[in-house]
Amino acid sequence: MEKQIINTNQAPAPIGPYNQAVKAGNILYVSGQIPVDPATGELVKSGITDEAHMVMKNLQAVLKEAGLTFDNIVKTTIFLTDMNDFPKVNEAYGSYFTGNYPARETVQVAGLPKGVNVEISVIAHS
Repeated sequence: MEKQIINTNQAPAPIGPYNQAVKAGNILYVSGQIPVDPATGELVKSGITDEAHMVMKNLQAVLKEAGLTFDNIVKTTIFLTDMNDFPKVNEAYGSYFTGNYPARETVQVAGLPKGVNVEISVIAHS
């Protein structure tokens, strides 16, 4: 199975030896996105709701580059540094779906890249 690398300048550039997404067959694996504004390269620090929306917009940009939408997502993983942020992140996250929600887990972690509070990765099917 051939893999196709997906990258877009409409989402933050990877901060390590990885790509924004890799498509293998009809499955797209999107690397965890953090709340970095791709236009400025700066972290969004105006609160967990804004951070979650920035992450979702970054995911949307990667999906769009691959010709997909949130409707194509079958699995998500949400990483939080504080589970008390879950209700606000969940509300922001949910606003990007129209139903038929993907499978998901949410886990609290000790830390995330660049000291952010939220990171989300997805798997999508074309």
